[in-house]
Amino acid sequence: MVELKKSIIGHMIIAITFFTSAMLCTVAQLLLLVLIKPFNTTLFRKLANYPCYSFFCQLVAVVEWYGGGRVRVFMDAETERLYAGKEHGFMLMNHSYEIDWLVGWMLLDKLTLLGNSKAFTKRALSYLPFVGWAWWLAEFVFLNRDFEKDKELIAKQLKVIYSYPDPTWCLLNAEGTRFNQVKHEASVKFAQERGMTPLKHHLIPRTKGFTTSMPTLRGICPAIYDVNTVFSRDAKVPATVNSVLSGQKLEPCVLVRRFPLDVVPVDEKAAAAWLQNLYVEKDRILDSFHETGSFFKTSGIKEVPSKLHQPRIWTLINFCAVATISISSILYYLIASVLAANWFGVIATMTVLLIFYILLRKANDMSQIGKASSYGIAKSKTT
Repeated sequence: MVELKKSIIGHMIIAITFFTSAMLCTVAQLLLLVLIKPFNTTLFRKLANYPCYSFFCQLVAVVEWYGGGRVRVFMDAETERLYAGKEHGFMLMNHSYEIDWLVGWMLLDKLTLLGNSKAFTKRALSYLPFVGWAWWLAEFVFLNRDFEKDKELIAKQLKVIYSYPDPTWCLLNAEGTRFNQVKHEASVKFAQERGMTPLKHHLIPRTKGFTTSMPTLRGICPAIYDVNTVFSRDAKVPATVNSVLSGQKLEPCVLVRRFPLDVVPVDEKAAAAWLQNLYVEKDRILDSFHETGSFFKTSGIKEVPSKLHQPRIWTLINFCAVATISISSILYYLIASVLAANWFGVIATMTVLLIFYILLRKANDMSQIGKASSYGIAKSKTT
């Protein structure tokens, strides 16, 4: 079983299932866009939750059911009981790992928010076949990384996102790019030159996206959710896409804190300072975890209870259903083509499998820290 998980066959089963789910999600959303949205936007957005959930939960199922991974969530009891998963939220999360986005999906699945989760992301990803198309149809915020172009887009898209009838969370990675050593050195230099507090486990956050969002969010989004994601430095399994595909057990810890939006100052400069101070605090939180194994011992924040979440059966049902339909259809057509000497059909099937493999490798490459974008190196500034 271990060898199968590490083999190309095991990886291809996951790839076929994931990208087939992306295709089905895209088709379903297109049908809803044409048949429902022109007549009832609210119903369109309510129904769109289901194909999006079916797509997003595929890799959650792989981590939890195939790999045996579990996420431990630290959250104030009142926040969990009264707010999390029951209201719109604006999510700030550290961008430290290849799969921090997947840990975010695991958290959102437990809060029953996964189907309505959105994110700020770079426009280039909208062109990624099926995956990017599904995100575009799901009304993600695609940025050009040109502030003059993006500021109006942000306001417009946030109004759309927070008009959803069901609770919706939108993720902003305020650091702008994934943490790596080269970018961290540039971030520390930037902070020192400007008299700011250098961060040990984060990059200095870029404040423009945050401060541009605040005026639109007031009145339509009640809270900011600060999400701190971490893997133990002593973990035997690296937090990478390859570990997910190989069915290795991943055990992330996540600290979630709720801040009412009213605590963020209205003034733009004061709001930017609030975000910078939040990231100084987030840095102490991660430093405490890495040094002591606890988010709380040296961070100075109040200790809250934790819960080790078990996987939800719906993720397994979705994965098994899509895997069965997609893989059996491909095998049936391939075998039928061979028996009928339909070499065109054989070539077509092998081409489809090759495309799935290329998409898998492309997605893996895009997630790797060593191949992350240069954004944040050549242009070190907080705006």
